[in-house]
Formats: sequence, structure tokens, C-alpha cells
Amino acid sequence: MAAKAGDNPDSLMTVATVFCLRNLRKTMCYQGFRSKLSLRSDIFLPSEICDKLVNTYMELVHTDSNFEPEESFFQLFSDPRSTRLTRVQLREDFVRDRDLEAIQKQDLIELHLTYCNSLSSRSLKTLTCFRETLVSLCLFGCSHIFYRKGGAPLACNEDTEDEDEESPASRQALETDFNFQGFNRLRLLNLGGLPDEVDAESLLKPLKALTSLDLSNVQLLGTSFLTQWKDRLASLVLYNVDLSEELVRGMGSSCVIIHLDVSRESRRTSKFKMTRKILTAIVQRLVNLVSLDVSGHIMLDNCTVPHFEEAMGRPSIEPCKSSIYPLQELKRPLQFLGLYDTTLCNVTHIPAYKVTGSKNEDQVLNAIEVYTEFRPELAHRAINQLFDIARIQHCSQLLRALQLVIAALKCHKYDKSIQVTGSAALFYLTNTEYRSDQSVRLRREVIQVVLNGMEQYQEVTVQRNCCLTLCNFSIPEELEFQYSRVNQLLLKILEPARQDESIQRIAVHLCNALVCQVDNHHKEAVGKMGFVKTMLNLIQKKLQDRMCDQVMEFSWSALWNITDETPDNCQMFLNCRGMSLFLECLQEFPDKQELHRNMLGLLGNVAEVKALRPQLLTPQFISVFSNLLDSKADGIEVSYNACGVLSHIVFDGPEVWSMEEPLRDTVMDKMWAAIRSWDVSSRRNINYRSFEPILRLLPQSISPVSQHWATWALFNLVSVYPSKYCPLLIKEGGITLLEKVLELESSHPETKDMAR
Repeated sequence: MAAKAGDNPDSLMTVATVFCLRNLRKTMCYQGFRSKLSLRSDIFLPSEICDKLVNTYMELVHTDSNFEPEESFFQLFSDPRSTRLTRVQLREDFVRDRDLEAIQKQDLIELHLTYCNSLSSRSLKTLTCFRETLVSLCLFGCSHIFYRKGGAPLACNEDTEDEDEESPASRQALETDFNFQGFNRLRLLNLGGLPDEVDAESLLKPLKALTSLDLSNVQLLGTSFLTQWKDRLASLVLYNVDLSEELVRGMGSSCVIIHLDVSRESRRTSKFKMTRKILTAIVQRLVNLVSLDVSGHIMLDNCTVPHFEEAMGRPSIEPCKSSIYPLQELKRPLQFLGLYDTTLCNVTHIPAYKVTGSKNEDQVLNAIEVYTEFRPELAHRAINQLFDIARIQHCSQLLRALQLVIAALKCHKYDKSIQVTGSAALFYLTNTEYRSDQSVRLRREVIQVVLNGMEQYQEVTVQRNCCLTLCNFSIPEELEFQYSRVNQLLLKILEPARQDESIQRIAVHLCNALVCQVDNHHKEAVGKMGFVKTMLNLIQKKLQDRMCDQVMEFSWSALWNITDETPDNCQMFLNCRGMSLFLECLQEFPDKQELHRNMLGLLGNVAEVKALRPQLLTPQFISVFSNLLDSKADGIEVSYNACGVLSHIVFDGPEVWSMEEPLRDTVMDKMWAAIRSWDVSSRRNINYRSFEPILRLLPQSISPVSQHWATWALFNLVSVYPSKYCPLLIKEGGITLLEKVLELESSHPETKDMAR
């Protein structure tokens, strides 16, 4: 059978890397002095393995909540005689100055630091250690790296106290001593988000060999310094940079530019207008251009061919047929053209192989792919458009769409807007319509990022989207690989006394589904997390509000499921005032049939535990159960469950029945009458995983009515649902026990007829 899309297995290298990182002390390391993690002396790791270890470590830290970061992880790579690092990608606040200092002896070729806001100017000194080897450097969004901590001078002190490490860099203490002097091999540089106080021109002046420069969101005082690379610069990114005609003319003198990005976020105000004349000048002068991004610009004059003049036929990428006048000047189609947030993306003939925009699914997916890493504000809007496509139309590139949304959610775990739109898109991309096209692996990835979002954000919209997305999965089967984690998150959602009603309803539904049809060890584990107490708290709250809604019914149903053949959870129910709440609910909601069925089903589970039955043997409880024998609620279910509870209690014999009222015989007479009133061909609203609690009532003479209830239950189930319950009866030895019923003189004739 052909594998489904997205089901390709991980490489052996990836599997081995993840295993080693999860088991460092058992594979590469040992616990050294002061419990410090140290690399074993007999290990030498080449750069391919070291790079993979560090980059995978960063991914696990940010995307896997079960992964424990190691305080001294980067110290493992401090000695270039045993480890070699060449290409390292680090991101977010997790990375500290001391982490970079730990690897300062390595000959790094590439160092990418993205949104590493915990780095201070201490790390600038560390950067100079890499100046002789570094070819590619990214400092995108590292907003504090040009500032000193607490106003201290630029220093790299081995004995820095931990509390100093934790203190944020002061925005007043600008580091003025650093520039890129000596970085002679540096070719690719990304300074996106460089603070306004830093003079980009003097900082960049020593770099003579740059071929790629990204100055996104940088305030440039002048642009003449760009001419120093006019014969070298192949890629220039000026996203959200205030453009001027002078700057555009200056770029025109750099004829070697292959990739030019002068896009902007359309919501930013700018005096500069991208006119037809300017766009034509860019295309004419940059003869080697293969990639251009002008997203977000409002075109002042008409750049497009009138609609009625557009060449008919299929959309063409030939420049001569271009619907955008300036692009008719191209010698060949562009490899990439960014038209996101412009009217130009809506025309018919666009001379480019890959286009970002909002006209169709392909343009939107391209936008998510291209803008996710460094432009979350644009990716967020593109994901929102994908959400509309999946919700209203049909997503034709499902695998790509899912992978891009998953990547965006992983990359921007701490960006609320991405989490909101991404989780909403996942809800529609994983629903029944698309399900058959998705592999197990892909669906597991979706579950992981959804749980990450639930962990990170206690915000209503994210929580609701994530819970709704989980409802698209087969529960509990598809969630079992994260069983403990998903239950903990749902219980955390249900903790607050006042929770959003819709989230509460979905979360209780999920909790109920998760404890239905799972092994007892799962139920016991979830019970220990506080599941029983949480459900009872919800019931208490609903009682105070005098409201019997889905939350109330699901909560009792969840308690019914989690106590099934699980004595510890039954004990918890009794310990947490469960019986009081049962009586209060009966009194407050006398006509709620579904509620009564769920409550009696749960008490049936409690009654199956011999050690707990004495707690049910009170005049008040027995009277309530006896009265419910006459109930016609939900067919026979309430009466049946009440009779089941009493069957287990009277099975303990007359000697434990210490009450004067009601009498044991009176109760048993009512049980006989109730059982005789039921239709034995009734279709049932019940699901047995095991007959063991029923079967133990068969071979006995203490309570013939209990024996009769058990025999009736088996007869009904195997006759109405033979394919499901006949095998179960045989498997659990029921035939032999029914034969013993026939042999016992105490067995009632009606019981023997059914047993036969």
C-alpha cells in the first residue's frame, strides 16, 4: 500500500541525534564535577554531527515540552579538539551570553541568532572570536545585543555571577566600541531590527566583501555607504526601510543584484510611493534580477494593463505578455516575485514562477512559506487567508498547507497572533473532509503543535481553537501517544471557577472521550492528576448556578467512565463528597433523564467495589436507589443501573444489612418487580468492556434477585448485540458460570430459563 503524503520516515541520523539528546548521560556524556555535564574523553564528533546536535537541541527545547534543557549543554562543545561546530542556528530568549562564550573557540562558518533577546554586548565580544572564519552571520531581532548589562563595559568575564546573567541589558548603555573590523570573510549579513541608536554605516564600513545584506526594519540616515558593494552585492533586503528615489537610484548602480526586496508592511505610513516609473527603472537597471519583492506598496499611477487589453488564453509568465507594464522590460521570467498586499497580485499574466499575494491558494501558501521566519506579521495575515480558503472553499495543496502552518506555529511559539490564526487554520485543515489524505505522522505533528499552543497560552481564543482541533481526531486512539500531557492540559483549562462556557464544554467533552475505552492504568494515572476532583468541582459550580447543561452531563459521564473497574477512582469520588452531589443533583434536576443515567452508571461502578459498598448502605441512599427502580427515564437505563447498584449491595448478604428501614426483603421485592417490567429486547445505551463484575453475581444463593439481574443483563446484551457480546461472554468464562446457575437449587425458575 502506498504511503500517505507526509509519512516519510525520519533519517537514521535524525533518529540517532534525538535519541542521544534525550539520553546524554547514557550515550555521550557523564556527570562531572558539581554534577556538571561533561563529554566523555573517548569521543570525537565531526562538524556534521555537532551541527546537527546543536540545531536539533534548539528545536527540541522550543517544540517539545517533555524535553529537559541542560544547563551546561553548550559547554560540551567548548573544546575544538573533541568537537567541531561550523553551522549553528540559535533562536529566542533561551540563548544566553554564556552559551556563545562556551563555543567561542570553534571555527564557525555560519552563526544565525534570531530573536535572541537575552544576549547583551558581552556576546559582541564573543563574535569577534569568530571573525577569521565567519562567512554568514544573522543577528535578526537580537534587540539587546548592542547594549551592555547594567551599564558595564564590554567584557567577557569567566566569573560573571548568575544573577548578572539574568539581568536584562540596559537600553541606555549602548555599546559603541564594536564594529566588524577583521571580519574579512563575512559575505552574508542579516542585521534586521538593528536599534535606531546604532549607526549602521559606521558598523558596516569595514565589511568589504559582502554579497548579501538584510537591513529589515533598520533606520538608515544615509544610503551612500551601499555603493561600496556596488560590484559585489547580489542580495539586498530593505523590508520596512524608508525608501527614497535617491536610494533607488543608488541601487540601480549595483548591476550585480540578483535578489532585491524593498517590500513593506502596508499598514506602515511612508512618504515614498512605488510608481510605474520607479518600478520600471529598477527592472531596467538591475539586469541580473531573478527575485524581486515589492509587497505592501501602493502604486500611485496605473502599473497594470487595462483588463480588456490583457491577452486572452491561459495565464502566461512570458514578460512580453505581462499584465504589469514595468515587468514587460524583463529579459526572462523572475524566479520569485513578492506582490503580497498589492493590487498587482490580482492580474492575469505575472512573469514569475513563484508569486506571493492573496489572489489564490498558491500565492497565499507562497506568502506563508517566504515570510514565516522573519516577517510573522505578514505570515499571520497569510495564514488567516488560508483559514478562509480551507473554511469556505477547498484547500487543494493540503500537505503543503499543513506543513507550512505547523512550521509557523513551531517557529513562532511565543507569537500570539500566529498561534491564534494557525490553530484556527489547523481546525479546518484536519476536519473530516481532509482526513483521508493525512498520514499518522502528520496528524501527530498537528497534535504536538496544538498542545504546545495550549501550554503557552491561557488565552480564550487559542484554547478554544486548540480544543476544537483536538476534536477532529479519533479519541482516545490518536491522542494516546500524548495521553498524560493532553489530560493535564485539559484539567488545567477546567481549573478556574469561571471559565469561558464554550471552552469548558469542549474540554469536558474531550476529558470524557479520553477516559472512555482506555486501559485501567491510564484511568488510574488521570485520577491521580485530580480528574475526579475537577469534575466534581464543575458539578458543584453548575449546582450553584442551578443549571443542568452539557457540562453537567459530560462531567457525570466522565466520572462514570473513569471509575469503571478502577477502585482508587471510586474511592476518590466518595472522598470528594461525590454522594452528596449525587443527591443534590437528583433533588435539583428530577426530570433530567440523561443526567440520572450517567449518575447511576457511575454509582454502579462504586457498588462493584466490595470495600466501598458499606458507604452506600445507608437508609437515605438505599431509599433513593429503591425509588429509582420505578423510573422510566431513558428507557430502562436508570431503572437498570439502580437495580445494578442494589444487586451488588444485597449480594453481600443479610448480615451486613443493619438497617431497619427499608427492609432488605422489601428492596429485593421491588427489584424483582422492576426486572420483570423491562423489555428483554431493549436496545441499550451502554458499553461493557468486561462482564467480570456481572459474572461474579451468577454462581451464588445469597441473593437470587442479584443473580437474576446479572442473567437478565447477559441475556439482553448477547441477544440484541450478539456479534459484540457473545465472544466476550465466551472469553470471560460466562458459559461455565451460567451452567452453574442451572445446577443451583436456589436459582429462580425465571433465571434458569434465561440462563438456559
